[in-house]
Amino acid sequence: MDFTVETATDAVVDSFRETEDQRLREILESLTRHLHAFVTDIKPTLEEWEAAIGFLTAVGRKCDDSRQEFVLLSDILGVSMIVETMNGAEEGTESTVLGPFHMTASPRRELGDSIDLVGTGRPCVVSGQVLSADGTPLPGAELDVWQCDEQGFYDVQQPDAQPPGNGRGLFRTDDEGRFWFRSVVPSHYPIPTDGPVGRLLEATGRHPYRPAHVHFIVSAAGHRPVTTHAFVAGSPYIGSDAVFAVKRSLITDFTESYDEQAAAHFGVATPFTHARFDVVLTPEVVLAPEAEASQ
Repeated sequence: MDFTVETATDAVVDSFRETEDQRLREILESLTRHLHAFVTDIKPTLEEWEAAIGFLTAVGRKCDDSRQEFVLLSDILGVSMIVETMNGAEEGTESTVLGPFHMTASPRRELGDSIDLVGTGRPCVVSGQVLSADGTPLPGAELDVWQCDEQGFYDVQQPDAQPPGNGRGLFRTDDEGRFWFRSVVPSHYPIPTDGPVGRLLEATGRHPYRPAHVHFIVSAAGHRPVTTHAFVAGSPYIGSDAVFAVKRSLITDFTESYDEQAAAHFGVATPFTHARFDVVLTPEVVLAPEAEASQ
């Protein structure tokens, strides 16, 4: 059969018919149909097609151990948030994007430790409790935390200015599911614009800024983990995040406190900034043996 624009889609879809992995076959068939429909819709010239291949090649070349340009591309196109939202729990703390800077392991820290190894920003305490959906505290839950500094940079962006692990910490909740750590108030910041994704934003007249936030990945035995942010209420760009990640329920007050008792408990001096961010996890659904057998 001749390969034409009209026959191309069916021919390529048919080429996957022997794929043993049915999920892989389903994905490839859908990808083929949607991609072919997109191409026949926009009718790219050969020069435009070559430019698209060159762009994707440049995105790949920009990826390294401390930078994930493909994640950044997925973020600014809204794909990351679609995937996160489709896979998020129906109850509990809402999920949001992982972001391109979770590229290095967070150091294990004790409750109350500071993740600020530089000490130049406004002192801040982040505290909260990890709970199951029914309100039961979850002792021993793990929180992987990372954030930029008060200038808007992550440690991996400034290896000469920030020590490795600055702004990062791996914590476990206490017997009542509580956690607290010291840090600085993060800043809003631009996503990296020195690569192909930045050039795409410039070409489309879009700004590259994200509102201030602290990243969390929270997990506990028997529960679905959640990747989320605590967004600083009132931060610039809270209504126009470049990666579409803000959800109303995640906007958190970072409030100036003069509470001497609280300051003594957290090991800081007054005044300090305090943010309360509770995390609710959804229990994993455990299927009965007969239900598993029927699937």
